[in-house]
Amino acid sequence: MYYENNVVYVNGEESCTAEEYYQQAADIAAAVPEAAEDKVEWMPLGVFALTHEEKGDANMFLQLVVSKEGIIAGTYTNPLTNTALPIEGMVDRETQRAAWTVGDNKNTVMETGIYNLTKDEAPVLMHFGKEKTQNWLLVRLEEPEGEQTPPQSDAPAEF
Repeated sequence: MYYENNVVYVNGEESCTAEEYYQQAADIAAAVPEAAEDKVEWMPLGVFALTHEEKGDANMFLQLVVSKEGIIAGTYTNPLTNTALPIEGMVDRETQRAAWTVGDNKNTVMETGIYNLTKDEAPVLMHFGKEKTQNWLLVRLEEPEGEQTPPQSDAPAEF
């Protein structure tokens, strides 16, 4: 998938305009159903450092979980600004696109394929509204040695 002259190409074929692609991602992220919190089973995807591909330094981190229904949740943290915000989004079952937003900002949408979130490094598109999209990178952080994964909880974990 790539952008060229405001057109999105998938597998070498024209797919849609960049604005339409952004709107698709925003719609996926906003499609979170009203679920009874006590009935959602969360599966951890991991903790990732978020970095711009060209700048390299990571000072933002995402802890992500997904439900069997395709709901994405978790926590965004930035230790430099002492910020911690909730993540909310969805996985589109048909396209396997995973899209989410952070906190109250519904204009900035992050997206990648759900399969990518099983890898140690995952490309992620950062849509800053419909006008600007950048390539970023998620890098999985390893669990510290000697620590075990906590038991599965009924709610998204906090950092």
